[in-house]
Amino acid sequence: MHSLVLSGKSALVTGGARRIGRSIALSLAHAGADITITYRESASDAEDCAHAITAQGRRAQVVFCDVRSEGSVREAVDQAAAFHGRIDILVNNAAIFETAPLDQITLEQWDAMLDTNLRGPFLFAREALPHLRAAQGRIVNLGSLGGLNPWPTRGHYCASKAGLHMLSEVMAKAWAPEVAVNCVAPGWIDQKDKGEELAAQYAARTPMGRNGTAEDIADAVLFFAANASFVTGQTLAVDGGLSL
Repeated sequence: MHSLVLSGKSALVTGGARRIGRSIALSLAHAGADITITYRESASDAEDCAHAITAQGRRAQVVFCDVRSEGSVREAVDQAAAFHGRIDILVNNAAIFETAPLDQITLEQWDAMLDTNLRGPFLFAREALPHLRAAQGRIVNLGSLGGLNPWPTRGHYCASKAGLHMLSEVMAKAWAPEVAVNCVAPGWIDQKDKGEELAAQYAARTPMGRNGTAEDIADAVLFFAANASFVTGQTLAVDGGLSL
């Protein structure tokens, strides 16, 4: 059980309604933080996550946000700051994933991927920066092994995540010492909609003998959010050794 290392602090988690984002939001709440989660399409899931947070005795709110929109991002940050009175932690989790042959990716597919996975985190970080500086806060970006390794059928996704890894380093250097910025790069994470056969194949290739869980990723985010006061500009692969 986590101690309340984040008591009195607040976190803004983008895409916090489901899957990894939900686990991150619940983990930060379990450590004592009040939470704002953003959603775009999963309103009921977002409300369910907020109820789970308030059941832990924390304050929570849900905010609609299209991370591709500067105005929508600005409004979400303003609502988080107004609700909590401060923003200590920003977790840029919202992202999309798609498989497509490299030579068949349309301009619309390319733009949607980069706008969501790279422009979105930039906009959130830029808008939240004054609050994070005031709080001596943390940014944790969610990258991917696809940003470290080339996946031929996911070129636009790989480019977006590689860009986010570099953006994390730039943010870390530009905004130190007030704000620490790090990145968590998940490996294969078991999720119900990915298929048991494919999951078994990845588990067999992973030195630790299993696939990752959303809780594994949440633990890494919590490390950066709560404990790593002298760590910045790092990308941590949480993959059970899959990338070795």
